[in-house]
Amino acid sequence: MPNIDPALWRDIMAYLRKRHSSICRQWFEELEPIDLKGGLLRVNTSNGVQEKYLQSKCLDQFNEAAQSVTGALIGVRFVSGRLTADKSVSEDPKGLPEVTITAKTPPRPRRSSSPSDFDAEQMVLIPDNSFENFVPGPNNQLAYAASVAVASEPGTAYNPLFIHGGVGLGKTHLLQAICQGILNTKPDTEILYVSCDAYMNQFIECVQNKQMNEFRDRYRNVDVLVIDDIHFLANRDRSQEEFFHTFNDLYQSNRQIVLSSDAAPGDISDLEDRLISRFQWGLTAEVTKPGYETRVAILRAKSELRSMDVPDEVIAYLATKIDSNARELEGAIVTIQGHANLQGRSIDMKLVQEAMREPVAGSKHSQVTLQHIIDAVTEYFGVKLSDLQSRRRHKSVTEPRQVCMWLARKRTRFSLEEIGGYFGGRDHTTVMHSIRTVDAKSKKDPNFAKQVQHLDEVINQDTGAPIA
Repeated sequence: MPNIDPALWRDIMAYLRKRHSSICRQWFEELEPIDLKGGLLRVNTSNGVQEKYLQSKCLDQFNEAAQSVTGALIGVRFVSGRLTADKSVSEDPKGLPEVTITAKTPPRPRRSSSPSDFDAEQMVLIPDNSFENFVPGPNNQLAYAASVAVASEPGTAYNPLFIHGGVGLGKTHLLQAICQGILNTKPDTEILYVSCDAYMNQFIECVQNKQMNEFRDRYRNVDVLVIDDIHFLANRDRSQEEFFHTFNDLYQSNRQIVLSSDAAPGDISDLEDRLISRFQWGLTAEVTKPGYETRVAILRAKSELRSMDVPDEVIAYLATKIDSNARELEGAIVTIQGHANLQGRSIDMKLVQEAMREPVAGSKHSQVTLQHIIDAVTEYFGVKLSDLQSRRRHKSVTEPRQVCMWLARKRTRFSLEEIGGYFGGRDHTTVMHSIRTVDAKSKKDPNFAKQVQHLDEVINQDTGAPIA
């Protein structure tokens, strides 16, 4: 049992959720306080990835919470692994006790450090970026499947694995998921995960300081080398020359290489042909913009990870409003969470529209959105959005749904697939059928045509946009 009052720990977590909600995650519930001795609160984490992440990214917030709740000068230290009785305490230069913990499995010996301090340049793995939290879809299925395979069998499945695509589409998430997947099953695996920028900075520093032996030893004696944004090697002749030999050394010894880029190997300008050829030896997988269903799944996953209760209509609204990449979707969730916490409000459509700076119905706006159409149609026909997204086929629901699809196709830039996905996951053929149905009925039934025209005018009045 932890040597700490459970109520004290609950107060610390409550403080974090209230004052620092942006860092709080669902897996924080797994954190376990060990004891509070000599001004040091030790907290056990589930694994080394969580430990390093919390120590480097969240330590100040936890220290603040512990000190505010207790009213004492307390420092927090994160540890991981099963603890044995072999514990010793000594004072570090900052005055806080330093706890040495012996794990059942001794850690792998570290390499001797050099002035370049290679380990300090390693990118911190974020626990959120695991396979469990990745949302696979048609836009990233190959890259996801290949990443899972590499994590299961590094050095044999696909080597190298080259993932490319635009900004915020999940490349870094997959790279970090690979690292975490390998460490979960083989914790002693030595992984070097850096950005291409860090690689080049270390190379330049080692050339200047005549430490190339140390540089080569660090990069060519790892089990897995992961480099993000490898396209920055372009037009760097000496860096490319060095990486060419590093690549060959690792590849020939069946050690895994994973690279990401904003372009396919052959599309990276000023990259040597021999590097392009080697990057294509393994598997090249592209990630593209997520479709509507995938965006909905991403928003739900991000919300659950932050323990946020977000209504389905808000999820659907955000998925239609933001169609660029996963990073912007997560940014929207963070923004909404911040507004809800600051204002002490529950998350609803009104708060979300305010947070996203979207005018509410009745204000002037030059661009018609799907929400404008839904507001007009649901009010006119007296139905709910949930009805339109349901599988109900009664005329009182199907007709408003078809009108919504017709207006969405006419007044927005969304594709047939995206419109169908929004209205209950229907395919593009259903949307096409709805459009033809509305067109045909408008020609035969003047009253129906007037209703559709009226709705078009209402949308125009609400947005200030010209009738299309």
